[in-house]
Amino acid sequence: MRFVVKIVKWLLGLIVLAVAAVFAWLYIAPPELIRVGSGYSAKIVCSNVFIAGRDAKEVLAVDVQAPGHPLLRLMRVSVDKNRGTVSAGLLGFLGKSEAVSRDGLGCASVPDSDVGKARRTAVHAEPLATSQDTLWPEGERVDASQDPVIAKLLDDAALTGPGMRAVVVVKNGRVVAERYGDGFSAKTPLLGWSMTKTVNAAIIGTLVKDGKMAVDNKGLFAPWRADGRAAISLADMMAMSSGLEFNEDYGDVADVTRMLYLEPDMAGYAESKPLAAEVGKVFSYSSGTAVMLSRLWQDAIGDKAKALTWPRSALFEPLGMHSAVLETDEQGTFVGSSYLYATAHDWARFGQFLLQGGVWNGNQILPVGFVDWMREPAPASKVYGKGQLWIEAPGDEGNPGAGVAAGLPRDTYWMEGHDGQTVAIIPSEQLVIVRLGLTPAKHGYRPQTMVGALVKALH
Repeated sequence: MRFVVKIVKWLLGLIVLAVAAVFAWLYIAPPELIRVGSGYSAKIVCSNVFIAGRDAKEVLAVDVQAPGHPLLRLMRVSVDKNRGTVSAGLLGFLGKSEAVSRDGLGCASVPDSDVGKARRTAVHAEPLATSQDTLWPEGERVDASQDPVIAKLLDDAALTGPGMRAVVVVKNGRVVAERYGDGFSAKTPLLGWSMTKTVNAAIIGTLVKDGKMAVDNKGLFAPWRADGRAAISLADMMAMSSGLEFNEDYGDVADVTRMLYLEPDMAGYAESKPLAAEVGKVFSYSSGTAVMLSRLWQDAIGDKAKALTWPRSALFEPLGMHSAVLETDEQGTFVGSSYLYATAHDWARFGQFLLQGGVWNGNQILPVGFVDWMREPAPASKVYGKGQLWIEAPGDEGNPGAGVAAGLPRDTYWMEGHDGQTVAIIPSEQLVIVRLGLTPAKHGYRPQTMVGALVKALH
């Protein structure tokens, strides 16, 4: 009997040692998947706490854990509002990552833990208020349509989709209807994810107009000039046909997740990728490309401080998008692929700006014809435009013409973002429809059904 007890104690000791060894390994050299998960958790919680004013526990549970990878359910976060930081880790301490809030630039992931360096990138600007008593878009007041048909459409949860946080309908330049999910309102800044790419393209347009950039520029980065990447033009990059290698799979440690959560210099990481296809011939959607575009337009401005204020001075303030916060990485490069927060009213302002051909209050902010160029089919794709927007609706990317077949006007085009963010722009109907939410692809939600019903009702 004593022998059996010794064996049991010996086995238990081995188990304890094995568990301790595993925890030591996870603590000292955590796998990249854990670091990606903690980086994502810290960044999303940081932005939603310090930009949107939301509760950290709710953001962790609803935005990070509920729709994501099973590993994320083991993430725990700690918020220090005095320091403006959020840390996250598996069980709170394994594979820890940090994100830091900066004045005017939202939050940045800090994969190398140099919070002080990241904090030094900031923009000090007094936020401008929008009149609450003036009609949108000049102000925030909305005289919503009393049409019961419109009301019924927006009250239909199947049409607005699971996880809907905001729907704003603009007809003839005025908001005619809007709806918000529980806990959200017209004042809540919401993440657009890849809709940010279209805004980034418009920022490039402001510099094209100023003569600081040209879409046919080549030899874009110094290391590229020594190899085949010298042939890549700015237009190739905007049309997602650079030929560069980049894995956009969000399910694991891929190029996109590594860039966003493990690399302090996102553009430098993307720039280092080799050619994987002939330049201009193959469409390959890449968030790395959009971040490189940010680096290029910031370099074109020349002055780092001026570049950090450019989105606000050249685009957001002229449009009255006072809530808009475009975030940078640790190095100060705007994450033009993913990280713009704005209220639904401000996303609608940007959609209306595109509908009006880059004109706002009589001012030609983008070059004449630039928005039309953005909407032209990319040479390597029939569903993506030349300027970082979609010609087809979500789910129809592999099926050109599906939107028209479903009853949408032929001139409909889209801004699209991860987890159900869309802006549908329909010039022929003078219609802009914003839909924001947390709607993972597994739900199979397609906003074109709602858009088609609204087009019919408002025609």
